Amino acid sequence: MKTHENVADLAGRILISTMFLTSGLSKISGYAGTQGFMESAGVPGALLPLVIALEVLGAIAVIAGYHTRVAAGALAVFTLAAGVLFHSGADQMQQLLFMKNVAITGGFLFLVARGAGDWSLDARGHRLTSPREPLASHG
Repeated sequence: MKTHENVADLAGRILISTMFLTSGLSKISGYAGTQGFMESAGVPGALLPLVIALEVLGAIAVIAGYHTRVAAGALAVFTLAAGVLFHSGADQMQQLLFMKNVAITGGFLFLVARGAGDWSLDARGHRLTSPREPLASHG
């Protein structure tokens, strides 16, 4: 019955998270450059391992629907902070990038509010741990 909702939930989780997964993985191969960029914006380069872990593990968690609300909340805060720190310039391109971060933050907040949906590890875990409802008697 809810197949279209389940497909949309899964597709949405994949689409919003793929950017973070690929970005986090690319930071590994471009570690020194990313660290230098962070430091040029006044962000300690020593935070880069945490950034990579959040982007990669958070994206995987959201895609799989595992502790989705927590992972999406962390990625929402990270995305908004990154927008403020790296895209608060006055030129039109920086404003557009900032608004992109705001929009992505909004998407993650939807996941915080509604969860991952039926096709997720969260839902599977809930089904496995919930007590079964008694069968109605058919008098």
